[in-house]
Amino acid sequence: MIAQDPAQAPNELTPPAETGRGRWFDGLGTRLAILLAIALMPLLVISVLQSMSVLREAQARSEAALMGDTLRAVAGETRLIQQAQSAAGVIANMILPFVGDLETCNLEMAALARQNPEYSLVAFVPPDGIMRCSNTGRDYDFNADPTYRKIADTVEPVFFVNRTAPVSGTSVMGVSHPVIGPDGEYLGFVAISIPHMTLALIEDSSAPEVERPLVIMTFDRDGNILTSSGGLDAAAGQLPENRALAALVGADSVTFKARSVEGPERLYSIVELAPNELYALGSWPVTAAASLGPFADISPLLFPTLMWAGSLFVAYFAMERLVIGNIRRLARDMSGFASGNRIVSAASFSHAPRELRELTDSYARMTETILHDEAELEDMVHHKEVLLREVHHRVKNNLQLIASIINMQIRQARSPESKALMKGLQDRVISLATIHRGLYQTTGLTDILASELLPDIVRQITRLGTGPGNRIAVDCEIAPIHLTPDQAVPLALFLTEAMTNALKYGASADDAPRISVSLRRVEENRAEIIIRNTIAPASATRPEIDGTGLGSQLINAFVQQVGGKLVSEQTDTHYTVSTQFDLRPLAESEARHQEQVS
Repeated sequence: MIAQDPAQAPNELTPPAETGRGRWFDGLGTRLAILLAIALMPLLVISVLQSMSVLREAQARSEAALMGDTLRAVAGETRLIQQAQSAAGVIANMILPFVGDLETCNLEMAALARQNPEYSLVAFVPPDGIMRCSNTGRDYDFNADPTYRKIADTVEPVFFVNRTAPVSGTSVMGVSHPVIGPDGEYLGFVAISIPHMTLALIEDSSAPEVERPLVIMTFDRDGNILTSSGGLDAAAGQLPENRALAALVGADSVTFKARSVEGPERLYSIVELAPNELYALGSWPVTAAASLGPFADISPLLFPTLMWAGSLFVAYFAMERLVIGNIRRLARDMSGFASGNRIVSAASFSHAPRELRELTDSYARMTETILHDEAELEDMVHHKEVLLREVHHRVKNNLQLIASIINMQIRQARSPESKALMKGLQDRVISLATIHRGLYQTTGLTDILASELLPDIVRQITRLGTGPGNRIAVDCEIAPIHLTPDQAVPLALFLTEAMTNALKYGASADDAPRISVSLRRVEENRAEIIIRNTIAPASATRPEIDGTGLGSQLINAFVQQVGGKLVSEQTDTHYTVSTQFDLRPLAESEARHQEQVS
């Protein structure tokens, strides 16, 4: 397999990073949900309009019902009041002949009261305010009564309410009619009183049978409340907060909604009982008036919105079940396969739509083809790797054979100079054999792991350069850096020559000589190799390693091949050579290897 440095070979298939918001909005489910919401929006609008229309119709029906119930509720009371008003007008016109005959006047008033038992008082009151003609047959002075002053100051028919009527001793509602003489002079007024208790009985008997708490009031043109089915004490709290009764006088029959003085909203209906004289006000709570059942108080927008949300949920659930869920599973399998997971999921798509089943079948065939091709490529790469390893192995054997021949030649040499030259040549051949042995043992064709190759070379050079009487301590720290073969070979040769010189010149005044070898990454694409050995003080006068010797020339040549610059440094106790070089991209080696394979 082809190995790569993750820092140098990013995955080109990896999509760019997305923010959480962008990732959420780009999802198929989100977009489908938005489209479905827009598609169902007309249904929501239609439902809202229909709900509001139904509510308006219910409100209109409630207003009509309130108007009808008000009319039916005050029918008996209205009839009684209108009869009393008519009777007062009739008496005012016929009383002139016997105004001065008190006995006849009392009899006439008593006869009228007997014919209408609902009347508690039928009387004629002259301008002096002293009642002498009535159905009671007794006199009474009304000058101290504020109700009398109101009636006397108005020379026209009047409706009045007296909570503490002095004659009957109870709360009454009455009508009065002025008595005008032949010459137009004001002679007094006729008054008829009806106890509120009698009016309440009439209201109870004629009120419609409804579950709503209907309250009926009557009032005159001045806005004075005459009667109330809920009691006169509670009547003020049930009036509209922002409208005076006097402002409603003269209006046709009308229905409106307003907040009551007590606080809750009520629906009000105004009915004219006597033209420009007497009016009825019916009301009930708005919640009861607009009742559409147990959900009357819920906003008309709620049910359409719930229906719209429910339809959207059902549609989205169907899309999730039929499409989105299957696509998500397929995308998960494809993403895993693309990231290197070669275990193909056996997820069932039997319940998916036909188009998705065809897509998953195509994906299954594609993965099978890719796995088959990868297996063939791996087999081919393995075959090529075996062949290349065999080449390195044969080269190593040949170099060892050459080293053996040179050794035989050394034994036959006569002069020490010849033996030394051939010994140096033999060491370099053995070093080359060691490098090819390392190339044979390391993994990879297009890259070589430095931590596998270089430590073995250090061990081989150390073994060849030491003996029973020449012990040297060696420290080796090699980082796991991937190298191309074009850099690995000259770097290994540089290490071989530097180690040879270190073994040759290494010494120590106190202890055994020590050599340290390190390879580390100094930047993302740059590395440094350092070889340091101890030296004795006496060896400080030896020639520099970058002198005219063959070893120095080879070291400089190998540093140039690596692409670095040689740096040497000597102190009283150590001698160091190092070089920094740029790591070549593994893609170059891969491209060259692909050309060789093809």
